[in-house]
Amino acid sequence: MKFALAKQVLLDGLNKVAGVVSNRPSLPILSNVLLEASDGELRLTTTNMELTILAKVPCIVTTPGSATLPAKKLQSIVREMRDGEISIEVRGTTATICCNRAKFRLNGIAADEYPQLPVFKEAREFKVPQAMLNRGIRYTEFAISNDGTRYVLNGIYTCFQDGKLTLVATDGRRLALFENDLEFPESQQVCIDIPSRAVAEIHRLLGDAGDVMVRITSNQASFDFGDTLLITKLIDGNYPNYRQVIPSRYSERISMPAQDLNEIVRRVSLLSAEKTNTVTFRFTPGMMEVQSSAAELGDANEEMPIDYSGRELAITFNADFIQAPLKAVGDNEVCLDLIDSSSPGVMRVADEFLYVLMPMHS
Repeated sequence: MKFALAKQVLLDGLNKVAGVVSNRPSLPILSNVLLEASDGELRLTTTNMELTILAKVPCIVTTPGSATLPAKKLQSIVREMRDGEISIEVRGTTATICCNRAKFRLNGIAADEYPQLPVFKEAREFKVPQAMLNRGIRYTEFAISNDGTRYVLNGIYTCFQDGKLTLVATDGRRLALFENDLEFPESQQVCIDIPSRAVAEIHRLLGDAGDVMVRITSNQASFDFGDTLLITKLIDGNYPNYRQVIPSRYSERISMPAQDLNEIVRRVSLLSAEKTNTVTFRFTPGMMEVQSSAAELGDANEEMPIDYSGRELAITFNADFIQAPLKAVGDNEVCLDLIDSSSPGVMRVADEFLYVLMPMHS
């Protein structure tokens, strides 16, 4: 096999796939990237047997073929080379990599030992705007649980149902939900649980233009971006009924810019108790006050005029749990729906984002 391409093109391809490679793989070949050159194209594939990424880049193919090389080491070599054309020639399992006056010889493993890509037969298919899925993951991934004993919560529950795309994540103390209209045949309806590692890689690959083609079978899903393909195994298990934890009513609704609220919470929480990291919100007509205190440090408070005419109400939240969704929604306007000081609060952005947060009790 022999091919040539620009350094940055090769590096971009390696950067797309290298994140899947484990530092301690179960098999030596899983440390390698599979390189396949033919028809003016180089295909780069990595896998950890749970998650697979394939990227395609244009190249000049002199001799078609395939080989596997250590992914992280190849990435480091290409990154350190000066800009220019890189040529790679593989004889047996050894690759000669040349760029400008630099030459490297890198040993690999025969390509026929590399795991085969999963085959998708009779899969459900959905065309999703990348901008929509990008926003949905951004609005939910921070609420994914990292508790290994509740594995069904270690991902984003994703539903194609009732003409909507719904993404849900919860760790038992908070719940983030994104929902948006999406056209697809009713016969294709399905719900899947995407593992957090795959969620992170999908989010990294997503842009704000074009579509991603999602294909789903009983135990795996693929996300086709055109020049990049990601395949993941799915979490097996019954996701809890998340709808039942969303309050069906509220007594007070407060609207304010997310960015302003985030900045106030960030400042006031500087003097919150390290163990609990709580801030207390006090709402009175026309005014919101955010307070924190720590016996060993002191206390802080800040006021903000708001459009509010309801009753006086105080509620305490974990500062990090309040800031996470506010950072995700950026400069949007948020609504905070409250019942009382001991019931869950609900944050909303338009009709597509909902966040349920349990209050803290002193």
